[in-house]
Amino acid sequence: MAPKETRWGILATGGIAETFTKDLLIDPATRNVQNVKHAVVAAASSSSLSRAQEFLKSVGAPASAKPYGSYEELVKDDNIDIIYVATPHSHHYQNVMLCLEAGKNVLCEKAFTVNAAQAKKLVETARQKNLFLMEAVWTRYFPLSIYVREAITSGKLGTVIRVSADNSFGVIPEETFDTGHRMVNPDLAGGILLDTGIYSLTWVFQTLYLTQDPKTRKPPHVLSSMQKYPVTGADELTTILLTFPRDPQEGGDMHATATGGFRTSNDIDGKGTAGPAVRIQGTKGEMQVWAPIFRPTRTRLILKDGTTDDKNWPQPGPGQGSGWYNGFGAKKNAEGEGHGMFWEADEAATALLEGRKEGKYKSLDESVLIMEVMDEVRKQNGLTYPEKIETTERITL
Repeated sequence: MAPKETRWGILATGGIAETFTKDLLIDPATRNVQNVKHAVVAAASSSSLSRAQEFLKSVGAPASAKPYGSYEELVKDDNIDIIYVATPHSHHYQNVMLCLEAGKNVLCEKAFTVNAAQAKKLVETARQKNLFLMEAVWTRYFPLSIYVREAITSGKLGTVIRVSADNSFGVIPEETFDTGHRMVNPDLAGGILLDTGIYSLTWVFQTLYLTQDPKTRKPPHVLSSMQKYPVTGADELTTILLTFPRDPQEGGDMHATATGGFRTSNDIDGKGTAGPAVRIQGTKGEMQVWAPIFRPTRTRLILKDGTTDDKNWPQPGPGQGSGWYNGFGAKKNAEGEGHGMFWEADEAATALLEGRKEGKYKSLDESVLIMEVMDEVRKQNGLTYPEKIETTERITL
């Protein structure tokens, strides 16, 4: 059976959109995906038509792909099956709602929204309109992540008790970001929590929450601490302690720490010598995952019976000799190596093919729950963003 083609529209033309779209255009057969394939049929920039034209050219989109100089024009294109929203998370709510109101399925970059109220409103709208909606937490769809979760659900680690996950930069923010940069600008919901903390929470939730029976699992209790970046007031160091309730006969409560910071690093020399950035610990052993935890390629399983199993998980792609490169920002991957954003695109396309309205490995309800956790962290530490990006009213940003 021939693969089903999914026609994508790209909303925004920044760095993450370029990385995603270049991955999207890789032949899925290079990663042994046979049921779907992808086509880029349009892209829109909010700044100008020429920027959209430049973007489509830079990613290698076909000449037939249409450029648009506004998001409003993009969502009216009848040839689009699904729109990938790649704006800063401060703008996700307004941009996704625009797509949903136009009847378009959506894959939205993480963090899903700025707060849980916005997330709930998007989910409610998607369900009312019978549209597909998914938060683009790409890491969950990696074969590496599936392997880690299977080690938990199979009982290989015994009863899992504790998880620690850290996603830190190792930069001096005063030297790295100007005050308008999305990483430190409160007007763009900048700071550690929504940008990098979401990855630490991803590892905690996909190991301690997703692996539980949906009928009996419960939201975690949350304690947190935060240090503000004095220049802008965004959070620069955030530590979250989560307690996941579990019946005593199942092993009792599970604990987790999810951390992130600008000035600290979980991969000091870029060679992995700092050790694992994620540790999933059970009664029979532990699973370790090396940084970067948003795009990990290395795991180690260590069991009490003496078993040690090291695995490398390189991302597939066109391969060496192809002359093709992808990456994010100034960092490029090895020649012919994809970035890994195609796994979430394959899942979204497969869901459309199967008639599902949300992702297999992260439900919309779980996306809302994680936003509620981040709301609680902000509440505990007095972190707020401007009303214009916290609101659920329809406005123009």
